[in-house]
Amino acid sequence: MSIAPPAISAVRRLRSDLADYIVETPVVRCTAIEDRLGAATEVWAKLEFLQQTGTFKARGALAVVSHLDAKQREAGVTAVSAGNHAIATAYAAKVAGTSAKVVMLGSANPARVDKCRSYGAEVIIVDEVHSAFEMVESIQRQEGRYFVHPFEGPQTFTGTAMIGLEIFEQLGQFDAVIVPVGGGGLCAGIASALKQLCPDVKVIGVEPRGADSMHRSFASGRPEKLDKIDTMADSLGAPFALPMSYQLCKDNVDELVLVNDDELSSAMAFLFDSMKLAVEPACAASTAALIGPLAATVRGLKVVLIMCGSNIDWQTFAQNAGLD
Repeated sequence: MSIAPPAISAVRRLRSDLADYIVETPVVRCTAIEDRLGAATEVWAKLEFLQQTGTFKARGALAVVSHLDAKQREAGVTAVSAGNHAIATAYAAKVAGTSAKVVMLGSANPARVDKCRSYGAEVIIVDEVHSAFEMVESIQRQEGRYFVHPFEGPQTFTGTAMIGLEIFEQLGQFDAVIVPVGGGGLCAGIASALKQLCPDVKVIGVEPRGADSMHRSFASGRPEKLDKIDTMADSLGAPFALPMSYQLCKDNVDELVLVNDDELSSAMAFLFDSMKLAVEPACAASTAALIGPLAATVRGLKVVLIMCGSNIDWQTFAQNAGLD
């Protein structure tokens, strides 16, 4: 299957169209991480947790909803999510003047559910991820709502490609970028943009061990489905890979690595102690990979970490980071 990456001209155009609703998040030097790594490794972080709604997800959701015609906006939108994508879809619907009816997992952090409702969305809670997708398909059929997919689709990739474009414009040339991978939409967009702008950059995806659908897909040569999800990084807990995001990742990602929950927890605690950042497990995945399995691989390079989100309450953060 051949998938064309988003053209940089289209990414620039989308960024201009969404300028009033999207934050150009900063890239900052991470000297605390450099001190831990040593060996002249230069570390920067793209702070997407400062994006509207608290995660990168607003980019893709707005990209999709902004392309809907008047009839579809009248019918509204729907989405399925552990939290962050539902929040982003609710935000995009509010911006576009349409309605959102979203399906969230029973395990979703209550703070995320409340934040989703604060943007005016109707929230339906279900217990299991596969039944959540079945529920959203039922809503789509019965109510005619447009399904804003959490990670698959050309508009979504164009939205997340904005991050790659911004990093290039903010930093110029660099050696490697480390990107958290759930369904793959974030990594697909960033990787496909960067490979056009600076082809020599090494793109490294990082997955949690209990949600490794992209690893399994790379190994088999086709999108794979997981029987269960077992990770504290619920934002990275996609139950399957899908053809377009899989293929864009396969074409543009140089390496995939895995981190476990202990490594995620340690990275969360380290980021809080050293940089005063209280982020969710998915956001700490790039740091966990850098100070863990990738420490030797990127030694001496200029590296960018994608820090993707911070929708977490203090109690959950303290528990996940081992601070309670």
